[in-house]
Amino acid sequence: MKRISLTAKLLFISLFISLTINAQEQKVKNIILLIGDGMGIAQVYAGMVSSPAPLNIERMKTVGFSKTYSANDFTTDSSAGGTALACGVKTNNGMVGMSPDTVAVNSIMQIAKNNDLATGLVVSCNVTHATPASFVAHQPSRSMTEAIAADYLKSGIDVFIGGGRNDFEKRKDGRNLSEELRSKDYTVVHTLEAMNRVQSGKMAALLADNHPGKAAERDNLLVKGVYKSLELLSKNEKGFFLMVEGSQIDWAGHVNQSDYVVNEVLDFDKAVGVALDFADRNPGTLVVVVADHETGGLTLPKGDIAKRTFKAKFSTLKHTGVPVPIYSYGTGSEIFGGFMQNTGVFDRMLQSYGFGK
Repeated sequence: MKRISLTAKLLFISLFISLTINAQEQKVKNIILLIGDGMGIAQVYAGMVSSPAPLNIERMKTVGFSKTYSANDFTTDSSAGGTALACGVKTNNGMVGMSPDTVAVNSIMQIAKNNDLATGLVVSCNVTHATPASFVAHQPSRSMTEAIAADYLKSGIDVFIGGGRNDFEKRKDGRNLSEELRSKDYTVVHTLEAMNRVQSGKMAALLADNHPGKAAERDNLLVKGVYKSLELLSKNEKGFFLMVEGSQIDWAGHVNQSDYVVNEVLDFDKAVGVALDFADRNPGTLVVVVADHETGGLTLPKGDIAKRTFKAKFSTLKHTGVPVPIYSYGTGSEIFGGFMQNTGVFDRMLQSYGFGK
């Protein structure tokens, strides 16, 4: 009988340990999904050209593309686009967290919560707006913002930061949802300073009556919100899901203002940098940057790299139907490359966690 040499045994043990460590490293514990609303490749490149330093997005080596059409239109709106990313179903424009036949569908955030992960979102718009609503609410119309606000109380979300205080406190039905949140052990704050003082527990930061202002007026809301969310959510040893939206890239496209586009892209990119730095410090973290659709039909026919200038041309004041980029980084990021449906982002996040629907 042939004996296995000591060297062969040691090699086998070394290989086994290496494979075990590699498997552990590939397990996704945390996902940070950052959505640049209306952010097509031209919007990203406008930011690249304008910035004196490389964008944080350029640190992300895996790149894919998403097909954004909705269930009933070649060109999606933010609610159908958000629902595809959040819930993995294509729905009709205007609907949030529902299939086209108005059946509520669990979002990746709700599935994460069901698996005992912490959950949160940070947006530069109302928390009741279309994209964040797609992750926490189930309503047939995105315009039902007071009903969407009430869905936050049912969702179990741990942290949410953005505007929209009026939908919680100045409602037609007379309810004060901020008081109801406090009764559910949330700390409810209305300023960034008060937000920064929160050290633990569940938090609702409603930082404006309606939508927050433009990037220059928000005092780094996205960056500060992401820092605070990561601080609070990472206390959960099982992991977390965090959604961050650069909401007003879309609004800049709707008014065809290239300077507005650039300022919002650069503001969003700072939040991307915070997420990537967290991933570098915390193995098991996956960072995904996506758009729900492109807005404005932006092209850049001319420019000067040395002067950091470009000529912008818009073809519409509305959304377009072109595919949009997906960037990913960290543990498990390689599965986000290539072309996919927008619902494929949800599918791959679910796969990364190892969760079922």
